[in-house]
Amino acid sequence: MIDLPPLFVSRMKRLLGEGEFAAFQEALRSRPQIGLRVNALKISAQDFAARSPFALEPVPWCPAGFRVVDGSRPGKHPYHAAGLYYLQEPSAMTPAEVLAPRPGERVLDLAAAPGGKTTHLASLMRNEGLLIANDVQPKRVHEMTNNLDRWGARNISVLVEQPRRLAERLGAFFDRVLLDAPCSGEGMFRKDYSARKTWTPNHVARCARIQAGLIHTAARLVRPGGYLLYSTCTFAPEEDEGTIGQFLEKHPEFGVVPLEAKHGFEHARPEWADAPPAVAGALRLWPHKIPGEGHFIALLRRRDDTLPATLPALRPAPPKGEMRALYDRFVEETMRREPALRSRLAVFGNRLYALPEGLPDLKGLRVERFGWWLGTFKTGRFEPAHSLALAIEAEDAVERVNFAADDPDARRYLHREPLPSPGPDGWVLVTVDGFPLGWAKRVQGTLKSRAPRWLGRV
Repeated sequence: MIDLPPLFVSRMKRLLGEGEFAAFQEALRSRPQIGLRVNALKISAQDFAARSPFALEPVPWCPAGFRVVDGSRPGKHPYHAAGLYYLQEPSAMTPAEVLAPRPGERVLDLAAAPGGKTTHLASLMRNEGLLIANDVQPKRVHEMTNNLDRWGARNISVLVEQPRRLAERLGAFFDRVLLDAPCSGEGMFRKDYSARKTWTPNHVARCARIQAGLIHTAARLVRPGGYLLYSTCTFAPEEDEGTIGQFLEKHPEFGVVPLEAKHGFEHARPEWADAPPAVAGALRLWPHKIPGEGHFIALLRRRDDTLPATLPALRPAPPKGEMRALYDRFVEETMRREPALRSRLAVFGNRLYALPEGLPDLKGLRVERFGWWLGTFKTGRFEPAHSLALAIEAEDAVERVNFAADDPDARRYLHREPLPSPGPDGWVLVTVDGFPLGWAKRVQGTLKSRAPRWLGRV
């Protein structure tokens, strides 16, 4: 049983009333939900459910989402390392579904780390268009790139920038912007001790001030006719209805897109924050009403009465000379087909990328990944990146070694242990039940794992 902050309890009793608060409190003291979202870039939800080693129940509001209901630890399974799913609690699957990006659009995840919602957006975009994932914390961005590598999306660029600088540099460029705002985390109370420990009314007020600045900046990045989705994982009206209400007063060019309250969702409560009635079109997700944590979601649309920003495209700098020869040799020896269009290849430092469609010139911004990282040029050789292995089909590689998911050698590979493997020397794609798991180098009958060290800790 968890201890809830007394001032939080008194506020929620006042808002919900004694009867509903009792159900709400009981839900917060129950076990949190374990969810996973299937990677539609690699396998359909139906096919995964048919082969799943875990007992699953569908998440009604996310076609690719499931709850794990048998106490399994899906984060330890080789399928997780292969990027067949992302561990995500069910309510957190809602924002990307509501924003509903389309293939070919330009989409920004403004506060993206650790990347869960970015992977969801990428799946919905089907590797078509431009998806930029940004966060201000370099350490969290590093964690995010690991998650994105495992997902195998090819159309993502990763930035480490202050939102204000993005707005100044890019302007009203994006069709859809997701702002999953940093918040007081009340919706995570039953699964996050630190959120309960650090909660104070002052913390809520501080978060609301930060959110007001972030959503103002996010609005500058939305093209006319485009969409901005604001979400939090808190119950605090100041951070939810209050933030949206103040935003609408300052940004009459935006309006709330009314969302349907189904699956146990409820409409927002503008009266809790003296917000305009239109804010009722947003949604609240309550843990005593649905199998998920607390969430708030508001979808906003900008009026289509001005011209969108036009930006010069980033010009690819293709590999030349020795770099070109090393890459060509790798493709000829290792791949059955070109992994990326030659027209999209670009070298930055010693890394080779395939740039996403429509990527603007990012000069002056701090870029962590320009696009799909294919590999690194080293003295006399080209070394393929883990992100290349996880975004191709098993049949694309000349040499492959496949392990069953329950084969101990699959875990030995992930822990970078050498394995016997007859065959020609060179790069080998390692797969689990036919899904790429990473690269290995075969040397004189021994398979030397090139799995990233972080993968063995998953």
